[in-house]
Amino acid sequence: MPRLQPVNMENADSATMALLENVNKKLGMVPNLISTMAHSSAVANAYLGFSQSLSTGTLSPRLREQLALVVGEANSCDYCVAAHTALGKGAGLSEKETCDARRALGGDDAESVALTFARQIVDDRGIVSDADVQRVREAGYTDGEIAEIVANVALNIFTNYFNHVVETEVDFPAVPELATV
Repeated sequence: MPRLQPVNMENADSATMALLENVNKKLGMVPNLISTMAHSSAVANAYLGFSQSLSTGTLSPRLREQLALVVGEANSCDYCVAAHTALGKGAGLSEKETCDARRALGGDDAESVALTFARQIVDDRGIVSDADVQRVREAGYTDGEIAEIVANVALNIFTNYFNHVVETEVDFPAVPELATV
C-alpha cells in the first residue's frame, strides 16, 4: 500500500488541479507518480520541468526511454520499468527492445554504449573514468549528448527513489521479469 496516497483531483486546490488537468490533457491520464508528487507543487513542477527540458535535447525519445529503462532496472523500480516500457513502446521500441534496454543492450553499438554508460553511472554513483567518457565519445556522442545522458540518469534516479520511498502503486501494465542470463 502506498505510503502517500495520490492527490485526489476533487479535493485539490486550484493550482494543483490545474497541474493535474494539464498532465491529463497531455498523457490522457494522470499517472500515480505525478498525482503523488502533487502533494508538493514544487516537487511535481520540478519533475515535469526537468522532464520537459530534457525532451527538447538532442537525444531521441527512443534513447531517453531506453535510458529510463536501464536506470529503472538498475534501481529495481517496478513503477518506472512498467511506465517506461509503455512509454518506450510509444517511442517505437518493441517488447524485446524494452527488455534489452533493461539489460543495457541497444539496437546498435552506439545505443549499447550509452546504456552501459548509464548503468555504470548508477552502479558507481557517477564515478567514471576518462576512458569511460572517451568510449561514449568514440561511439559518436557529443559532449552535449553526454551531459544529456547524465541528466536523464539523474531524472530517473529521482523518480526511482521517489517511488521506493512512497511505494507508488503501479498504474501501468505489468512487465515480464528478466530471465537471468
